[in-house]
Amino acid sequence: TIKRVTSPNASRLSALFTGAMGAYKYLEELWKKKQCDVLRYLLRIRAWQYRQQTTIKRVTQPTRPDKAHKLGYKAKEGFCVFRAAVRRGGRKRPNGKGIVYGKPKHQGINQLKFVRNLQSVAEERVGRKCANLRVLNSYWINQDATYKYFEVILVDPQHAAIRKDARMNWICNPVHKHRELRGLTSAGRKSRGLRKRGHRATNLIGSSRKAAWKRRNNLSLRRYR
Repeated sequence: TIKRVTSPNASRLSALFTGAMGAYKYLEELWKKKQCDVLRYLLRIRAWQYRQQTTIKRVTQPTRPDKAHKLGYKAKEGFCVFRAAVRRGGRKRPNGKGIVYGKPKHQGINQLKFVRNLQSVAEERVGRKCANLRVLNSYWINQDATYKYFEVILVDPQHAAIRKDARMNWICNPVHKHRELRGLTSAGRKSRGLRKRGHRATNLIGSSRKAAWKRRNNLSLRRYR
């Protein structure tokens, strides 16, 4: 006789993969397993395809529709998606022949790291290329030994479909011009250390750790108080 061994998670897993979830949930679970055979094959083929194209290219539809919709994308007029390739690695200081005419402290050339993440760099480059659009958000899609590839969601603030959308027309205000250059997108806020809540964010009030420290550690005795 053959005994059937069942794990406590077997029923939950079978429910996940036997039609009990929608298409986007299925895609989400698939993208969590980037080492599975399907995604390894797909990512390798797509990386070859991306290398043959320009570093900034408009795509007709998002590669990860589940992720794009989570970040605010809608399949309607006024929204578009651009793919950007950013070279991986640190930031080599652009001094001619590696010569720094200054103090020994500033003579480092090679082992320097850029402060912001590559995703915010991708947003910045796409935002400069499409100056009439507003950068909404972005997400990772692929990487190889040389590049990381991101897709950036952009919104046309002049389009009637966007201006009439009560949930989206906030981005039409002039204050949101080039928000990617000022660290206001999700990737930009991450490099500023602002993607925190609760007790971990108490030292970030005012979006500046240094200013918050200075305010707590200085006694200000004003003349008229």
